[in-house]
Formats: sequence, structure tokens, C-alpha cells
Amino acid sequence: MVVAPNTLAAQSGLAVLRDGGNAVEAMIAAAAAIAASYPHMNSIGGDGFWLISKPGEAPRGLEACGAAAAAANIDAYRAHGLTAVPTRGGLAANTVAGTVSGWQAALSYSQAELGGRLPLSRLLEDAIFYAKDGISTTRSQSVCTANRRQELDQLPGFADTFLQDGAAPAIGARFQQPRLAATLEHLAKAGLDDYYRGELARSIATDLQSVGSPLALADLEAHEAVWKTPLALRHTLGTVYNMPPPTQGLVSLLILGQLDRLWHPALESLGASFVHACVEATKQAFAVRDKHITDPRHMSLDPASFLAADALDAMTARVSRDHAAPWGAGQGPADTVWMGAIDRNGVAVSFIQSIYHEFGSGLVLPGSGINWQNRGCSFSLDPAARNPIAPGRKPFHTLNPAMAHLADGRTLVYGNMGGDGQPQSQSAVFSRIVHMGMNPQAAIDAPRWLLGRTWGQSSDSLKVESRFPDETVLALRALGHQVDVLQPYDESMGHAGAIVMHADGLFEGGSDPRSDGAAAGW
Repeated sequence: MVVAPNTLAAQSGLAVLRDGGNAVEAMIAAAAAIAASYPHMNSIGGDGFWLISKPGEAPRGLEACGAAAAAANIDAYRAHGLTAVPTRGGLAANTVAGTVSGWQAALSYSQAELGGRLPLSRLLEDAIFYAKDGISTTRSQSVCTANRRQELDQLPGFADTFLQDGAAPAIGARFQQPRLAATLEHLAKAGLDDYYRGELARSIATDLQSVGSPLALADLEAHEAVWKTPLALRHTLGTVYNMPPPTQGLVSLLILGQLDRLWHPALESLGASFVHACVEATKQAFAVRDKHITDPRHMSLDPASFLAADALDAMTARVSRDHAAPWGAGQGPADTVWMGAIDRNGVAVSFIQSIYHEFGSGLVLPGSGINWQNRGCSFSLDPAARNPIAPGRKPFHTLNPAMAHLADGRTLVYGNMGGDGQPQSQSAVFSRIVHMGMNPQAAIDAPRWLLGRTWGQSSDSLKVESRFPDETVLALRALGHQVDVLQPYDESMGHAGAIVMHADGLFEGGSDPRSDGAAAGW
């Protein structure tokens, strides 16, 4: 089974499984396809993170995120008269895009450890077709483009790539990316490493320099994806895994660790007590994030220490069941894709790929058609900040793919896009599946909430979908939450997905109706 927030990507992954491929190969195909079929949400100019589980072995993590350019430093940005890193344009494109290096490392692992034999050309086949022949523009892409057009259409390459006749493509219009198709064809022939150390790397570096990015060829050449040991939470019902810093995977696990201690059978999926417990646990976890999480080379504390039983007990003790704790400001939203795959042998993949904000930096490189990320706009120009910009430093990442090995023999892969919303939706989906016994589709379909800002809003209120009962909203307000009610299925809640493989080999999956995706099984 494969789940993705775009149907074409899910089908591409499933087709690889039907061709005899494994879950890792399926995910490479899906990751490439979704870069062509959901281009406002992700690109091969972004970063990626993997969790991979092979039966009988501990899960492994793959960090495919890029560091800041050697020329990126506080003084250089202040010389431009800036007090913050811009969110768009050349100076926002200040970190190497790592996701293709992750595809390469995962493919090597597949071949060495899983017997993977499908050629790269087969894995990129669908993506090349969708980029060259075109896709039917989704409502999500059309609306997103229209909302961001005035902000982005003067940036190099944006209008030529994402607009049609000077406007956002209409829903259902054919949308083509011929330069991206040519780039993917080149990678299929030359190999994925060419992105960093070959002809494509030289083209990328030249184009980045021409649009004002501090990135240079040497920055691309120095980049490698890195295998990591995932963080693990010992849970009453199994073990839950997520990525270590610089991601906020720790946040997702801290929320679940507290909920495990706060849990009681009376909690209901749409009840105020459940939402309140999740929100208050989120506040505690965000406090840890904002104080500690950064590039792990600059952290003084072991992130795993926060998952110790006594640390979680102390954190949970600070949660009040009777009133909402004060809440400041979060990190805000982000656009991303999460995808999952599990094959017939039980190899499971939880994967996330992102360019940070929708359309990333807004820059599209003229030679390759690559839309470059703006992950580095999360850096600070304050040297005393938690995440100051510095040469070779990795930025803080909201990205965090999740996985659980449950005590009853089930394997669960799940995740969500959406900045601050990622760990919050993970807590909702995990709790509904694992504690409440809901099937993945029902758990994902059910109304969700978001503490913090959404696109176009400056309020850090608790936002809930209107399908929550009126009594839940009133009870949350009585507990002291500032509650705003959004649309019934609001895309600001992000695109969640999940797959469960049972001990007997049966699968269940769920895809988010807020997205354009599917859970595709065979």
C-alpha cells in the first residue's frame, strides 16, 4: 500500500510495488512523481527525511536536508540592510536542496539490503511523463497560485513556470514543466549524484548565483545525505519513532508521551477533553522545541533525554485538565508532502519532502526548471538566537515523518504536512487509530484543530474545523482557549495520511480528504 496527498503519486508508488519493487523503490517513484504532480507543495529543489523499517531490525532514519551556503553569514545579510532573512528571492535560497541525495542513499540501501533491482529510469518514469505531458491542475494548486501570484510573479522564473497567460492555471487546465522533465531525464541517465557533483550541479550553481543566491558549486559538492538513529518513545501500546534534530520529531514524540500519561477511556474523538489534552501537551512540547532544537551540532542536551520516563512525568504534571495554559507564538505554517509505503515483506517507509513555504523561495532556475526551497528563511540574523545563520549550519526543520511498532504486532506509518500543524495532526491521527481503535481513514477524516497561525492569518488562536460539535467549542472556550472556527474540511489543517499493516499481513490505509490524494493498495 502507498498513501500520498496526490493520487498520481500514490498510483506511481503502487505501480512500482506491482512491478516487484519494494517500499523504498516505491517511495522514490512517488517522491519524483509528486514533484511533478503537486508542484506548489514540493520540488526536487527541497529537502527530505525518511524513516525506514525492515522486519527484524530497528528502524533507521535518513536526513536529506541541506546546510547553509559557505557565503551565508549574519554580516553578509546585514550588509544588504536586512534585519531578517527574506522569505522569498535569492537571499532566501541559501541552503542546499537535499531531497535528491536522499533518493540516492535510499536507492543504494534498497539495492544492498532489500534486493532492489528496478532501474532508476523506471522509478523516474512517471515523473518524467507528468512533467512533460502535463497534469490536470488541482484546485489546491490553482487557488494557491492565485493567492501568491502578486507576491511571487516578479521573481525569476516563477511566472514562466507557474502562470498561464499571466494568471494562475485554471482548475483542470493542463500544466506542464518541460524543463523539469528534461532534468529528470538527465538524472535517469547520469545518476542522481549528478545533481551535486556533475553537469546538473554546475548548471544549478550557475543559475543560483545569477538570481542572487549565496549558494555555490562547492556547497553542492560538499553535500551528502546522512543516516541517523531515530528517536524512540516507549509507549504503553508500543514504540513510536521519529527523526532527531534538526527536525521537530522530538515535539511529536513529546506530545504522544504526555498523552499516554493523560489518557483515560472517557476521552472521545470529538470531545473537548481530548482536544484540550492534546493542545496543552503541544504547548509543553513547543516550549522544549523553541528553547533547545536546532542543528544537533549546536545542542548542549541529548534530545533523547527529554523522552526519559521521569522527564515525561514532570512535563505531564504541568498540564492542567481544567484550564488552558498561556500561549505565545508558534513557528507558523509550511507546505510539504508526507507519504507512506509498506510492501508485502513488511518493509515500511515514512517519508516527507518539502520546499518550506508554498513555492519555496519562488525562484525557478532557468536551466533546470527547479523551484528552489526557502528553508533557510527560518534562520535568524541575531547571533544569540537559537538558529542563527552560519556557513554549513543546518536550519531548524518542521518536517518529521512518524512510525510506530505496536505491541499487538501492527506497523503504523503516518504523517502530515503543515509546519506547527504537523505534530498536532500526528497526535490526533495516532490517538484515534491506536487509543480509540478507529480505522485510518476515519481517523484522518475526523475534524482536526491547529494551535497557531495559518496562511494569511496573524492570530495564534486555537483553530478548529466547524464539524466539531458546538458543545465542544463552547467547552474549549470555557477552559480558556481562544477558539476560531474554520471551514468543515480546512486545508490549513494539513494533509495527513496513514497505513497500518496488521500482524496477519492485512493492510488498512487512509488519505486526507483535505488533499488530492489516495491510499492505493494491491
